[in-house]
Amino acid sequence: MGETFRFDYQPGTLLYGEHIIDELGTELARHDLTRALVICGKTVGATDGIIGPVQESLGDRLAGVFDQTSANKYLSTAVEGAERVRSEDIDVLVGLGAGSSLDTTKLVSVLAGHDRPPEEAARAMVDDGTVHLPDGELLPIVVIPTTLPGADMSTVAGTRLTLDPDTRDGEIEGVGVSDRRLAPTAGVYDPGLFEHTPTSVLTGSAMNGFDKGIEMIYCRDHTAITDASAVHGLDLLSRSLPTLGGDAPALEEVVQGVMLVQYGLSTSSAYRASLIHAFGHGFSREYDVSQGVVHAILAPHVLTYLFNQVDGRRQLLAEAFGIDASSHSDEEVAAAIVEEVTAVRDGMNLPERLCSIDGLERDHFPEIVETILADSFIDNVPEGLDPSAAEIEGVLHAAW
Repeated sequence: MGETFRFDYQPGTLLYGEHIIDELGTELARHDLTRALVICGKTVGATDGIIGPVQESLGDRLAGVFDQTSANKYLSTAVEGAERVRSEDIDVLVGLGAGSSLDTTKLVSVLAGHDRPPEEAARAMVDDGTVHLPDGELLPIVVIPTTLPGADMSTVAGTRLTLDPDTRDGEIEGVGVSDRRLAPTAGVYDPGLFEHTPTSVLTGSAMNGFDKGIEMIYCRDHTAITDASAVHGLDLLSRSLPTLGGDAPALEEVVQGVMLVQYGLSTSSAYRASLIHAFGHGFSREYDVSQGVVHAILAPHVLTYLFNQVDGRRQLLAEAFGIDASSHSDEEVAAAIVEEVTAVRDGMNLPERLCSIDGLERDHFPEIVETILADSFIDNVPEGLDPSAAEIEGVLHAAW
């Protein structure tokens, strides 16, 4: 029987190109949106080359800038943003910057959508340990990424459930929310904005996006549509990502590649991340290290393990990386794919070993293994793969 699938993707408008940010105000006008609150971090809010073009394009549609987001993604920050929404009669949110700012923008939309005051709604979420979604429509969101994790157009967001970042008493980390209404109305991808992001930040996020393309192919919920975009995206990224550390980064290809590898990633029925992302989540809560760096270290070892257990659709991955699979054995194809992924990592001068992560010790591995096995993305590994605790710990030791 041939492949069957249901693909329920409803993407927002995608705008791409040098100076495409100039079209932001026009795009809001198409949706009859007139009062925008830009949500970003302090660094982005103080970087004229990023915030300036956004403000200029919005013109009189700019109601204000909320530049209080942080990598911690505290719910208390979203409360402040939602209070701004209420007090300034905001009708659209513009998330600008890294993934943490885009996630916080979605949480602001959720909190602003509740009938009760944002802090009251947030307190109930902390008490219950979950993000409550309101009924009805949510404020529309426009995303303008300036880093490369490749989850900009998703229907999910993460947060730390705490209302007191100073004491962090009772904090619940790593809480996620997913809802079709969180899908951005538009995504704006202007390579010129990425030029103002430090190279270390770009490379630190890039492996996260790159690995999404790999996992879109071998995950359990792959489709012919996501195969097509992922293959082309990986082709672009495998050639362009190693240029990020040089004098002439191929930013146009990088940004196009990241757009493609996340196309169809997040739908109401599936989120097409898989084993590498589950491994990454094992380190996301206890260690001060970006997910992209963890992926850079682990991806070659996770893929080696995966190919030793299942096919992993290695023929299609070989096509994406320009490997002639017809003249090699299955084992040679798998090794060549791992070599290509390693070359991309090394081309960006990212860490190679887990021992480089501050505070990590080998005796932490059993607890990390438990977190990996409990991660929801384990359910999306390829058919026939059933990772055991011993196997996962073996991967960690190989990467040490």
